[in-house]
Amino acid sequence: MDGKISVIMAVYNCENTVGKAIDSILAQTYTDWVMVVCDDGSTDGTWNVLERYQAVYPDRFVLIKNDGNRQLPYSLNHCLQYVKTELVARMDGDDWSAPTRFEKQVAFLREHPEYDLVGTGVSVSDGQKQLASIIKTPMPTKETMLRQNAFSHATIMTYKRVYEELGGYSLDPTVLRVEDVDLWCRFLAQGFKGYNLPDDLYTILEDTSAVKRRTLRARINSAKTRCRGYRLMGFRGLVCYRPYLIVLKAFVPTFLYRIAHTWKLNHSSNT
Repeated sequence: MDGKISVIMAVYNCENTVGKAIDSILAQTYTDWVMVVCDDGSTDGTWNVLERYQAVYPDRFVLIKNDGNRQLPYSLNHCLQYVKTELVARMDGDDWSAPTRFEKQVAFLREHPEYDLVGTGVSVSDGQKQLASIIKTPMPTKETMLRQNAFSHATIMTYKRVYEELGGYSLDPTVLRVEDVDLWCRFLAQGFKGYNLPDDLYTILEDTSAVKRRTLRARINSAKTRCRGYRLMGFRGLVCYRPYLIVLKAFVPTFLYRIAHTWKLNHSSNT
């Protein structure tokens, strides 16, 4: 297995956070990597920050731009067009990785060639303190997707061939914001195997504005994506329509939903 990693990251208006994200990659104990970053039409100083890093580390960074704000699935597919390595890792522009993340993920894939992907545990932070620790099911199956997402999207390391066989990220408008759900359903439906390391090797910055984006339309699209994915994985009957129950959350007042979301973070160690 070729050990070099392409780290793909899509960014949009991340001027205040992308530096910390990149610094966490520069601090990796595993040093054989290149970073492919797609600016999705940022209107702040994100591109200037990226150019400063590229100027200092010209062999480490490939910078590309979209012609406007094209959203995450398109941006990640754009990144994949520039990937020349066997291994591909994800990263988001407002999160950060633990120094040993890549070292542990590469070691796992080398020791376990039967697996096609490896994710990690996640720590959720408000920027000052840890809010929750999220440990996924170690060996997720199709049934896992009925209860939770199989992997934490931004933590994964996989092979370029997996993305190629899956056709990359879907550009269907109904999968926007749930592009990972669609990807995992297709991943499992095609017989790929993934594993989640139990260590918190990735920190997510809790997005307080995300609650505002959980509109009725977004919830309906999420339900459609899950229903379609369940059928693709071979499930039939009422279980395929269970995701539509989440549509009811759109009728919960935002302030109550925010309270419930905070409580869930403070009282969960698994998801």
